[in-house]
Amino acid sequence: MAGPGSNSNPGGRSTPPNEPFKQSVGGTVRAIAGDGELEVIFSGDRPGLSGNTVRLPEPSRKVTAREIAITRGLGDSMALRKACHDAKVHARRAPSGPEARAIFEAVEQARCDAVGANRMPGVASNLAAMLDDKYMKANAGAVVSREEAPLHEAIALMVRERLTGSPPPEAATNLVNLWRDWIEEKAGEDLDRLIPRIEDQDAFARQMHKLLSSLDMGDDLSGEDEHDQPDQSEDNGNNDESETGADNEENAGEQEASPQDMEMTGEEQDAGEQDGADADMDDLSEEDMADGSEEAGEMDRRDMPLSNRPAGPDYRVFTTKFDETVGAEELCDSAELDRLRGFLDKQLANLGGAVARLANRLQRKLMAQQNRSWDFDLEEGILDTARLTRAITDPMSPLAFKQEQDTNFRDTVVTLLLDNSGSMRGRPITVAATCADILARTLERCGVKVEILGFTTKAWKGGQSREAWLAENKPASPGRLNDLRHIIYKSADAPWRRARRNLGLMMREGLLKENIDGEALKWAHDRLMARPEQRRILMMISDGAPVDDCTLSVNPGNYLERHLRYVIEDIETRSPVELIAIGIGHDVTRYYRRAVTIVDAEELAGAMTDQLADLFDDQVQAAQAGRGRRRAGGRRAGR
Repeated sequence: MAGPGSNSNPGGRSTPPNEPFKQSVGGTVRAIAGDGELEVIFSGDRPGLSGNTVRLPEPSRKVTAREIAITRGLGDSMALRKACHDAKVHARRAPSGPEARAIFEAVEQARCDAVGANRMPGVASNLAAMLDDKYMKANAGAVVSREEAPLHEAIALMVRERLTGSPPPEAATNLVNLWRDWIEEKAGEDLDRLIPRIEDQDAFARQMHKLLSSLDMGDDLSGEDEHDQPDQSEDNGNNDESETGADNEENAGEQEASPQDMEMTGEEQDAGEQDGADADMDDLSEEDMADGSEEAGEMDRRDMPLSNRPAGPDYRVFTTKFDETVGAEELCDSAELDRLRGFLDKQLANLGGAVARLANRLQRKLMAQQNRSWDFDLEEGILDTARLTRAITDPMSPLAFKQEQDTNFRDTVVTLLLDNSGSMRGRPITVAATCADILARTLERCGVKVEILGFTTKAWKGGQSREAWLAENKPASPGRLNDLRHIIYKSADAPWRRARRNLGLMMREGLLKENIDGEALKWAHDRLMARPEQRRILMMISDGAPVDDCTLSVNPGNYLERHLRYVIEDIETRSPVELIAIGIGHDVTRYYRRAVTIVDAEELAGAMTDQLADLFDDQVQAAQAGRGRRRAGGRRAGR
């Protein structure tokens, strides 16, 4: 609690009406978290927990009862995460695939919330108000298909229902009901087994692995369970012997098969993958591969096996007849674009301010480096009239010349290539669109042209290309079997004001499908090479490895990733284009020489501006070094 005198500010000014409420919430958060040093701040930025800081929304001067409950719910949820969550256990057990990882993260937060809700009725009430507000703002009640309903949200709410007995918030009922029957059928028993493990994070996480396997995401799990099996046996030998024994039997079965796999050469593995893939394709019906399979979601975007093999130029495309490169305005009418752009602006009112501040910082740096300046005391150039007095006072001294310094950035073009795959749906694509929009404005003011491109496919699990392949009786090794859709949101020569609304297209339901990164990167590179600017920069923003279910089912599992590596190496070693990559929750540093990986889409704005600023700084330093060498050469010649 605040000490005496905390009700007034220095200078006799009265305390804001909401100050007691903020102090109360801060004290409660620290008490629940069990950390008296925890910093609780209130701001207009997005709420979040970062390190030892809890960030909550700034309350109104006259807070309402609903606002009090929502703010307390946010604080309680973060405090419970701090108190009940072990980051090391979480990192050890977290799956590798983005979709499985999203479910794992959401369910872990539901577990922490449930621990507090079961112990403290007041906390349970606050959390319920917070969740109801969250799903109301997300307009979850309006979803009509599974494509619009995130699977990880539905599972987390069902886990909360199991652990606390509380039904999903009214605003999220429809979202959960779209998935409930499917989840219950596949993993209902696994959900029930989570209940007795609520207080044990490690046991809970291991049970979550079984739940994910039941949901056909077993390939996304890490090998941690196998590697630390002896430790698990010791920990659980007394409490859950039957379960541990079952786990050991499963692992033993896996170990019996592994020696044969280890004896196979890389070529034999590729051949085996090919044969198995062809058999899988034969078993699939037309209905399984139709667009309706969107409900199953995008294929797990895990790292493919043998991804470190040299990527030769053996990439093939079955047909390019159905590919398209299209302007954003051609994919929907003007009224729809305006509506989507309005939705984007509304959703990111808070984030826009943070991104704008970073962009303004970048602009100040670029503009400061573009100020007109001169090099003096040169052997050639424009006569320096300010130093003509030397010729009069000392007729033997040489004339002095000057030259204007080369202006940086005026002959530069930047391409932002955005991954438009299904796994970017939601917050990541919204943040990416906003960052691209604001950076385009910023760089345009600095005289740098910007192109914004996106890449996806026209269909899930193959489109007309696959139908053509089936019509030709499935020839072997067909290569890429989906129809590409490359989108031009803003061309380099188009002013930002004309292309602004096009970025709203990323908010359109059904646009984001699968991703074939290698061909998209080559397409963006070739567009840059056709530009007249002397300096060309290409920034790739992606959240996973290339994935197209149909292509990978009839080719080796690392087929698309090997091609991506080949394209990257070709650009980085043979092209004048400067390539940067930003991975959202996906390690891209093993692909690109110049890359950064961020954990959360919220970090994207800072990463984009930092990477661009570093590139321009490198150019300035190189230019300064060149001018220094020219000056030194001139002085030696003068002597």
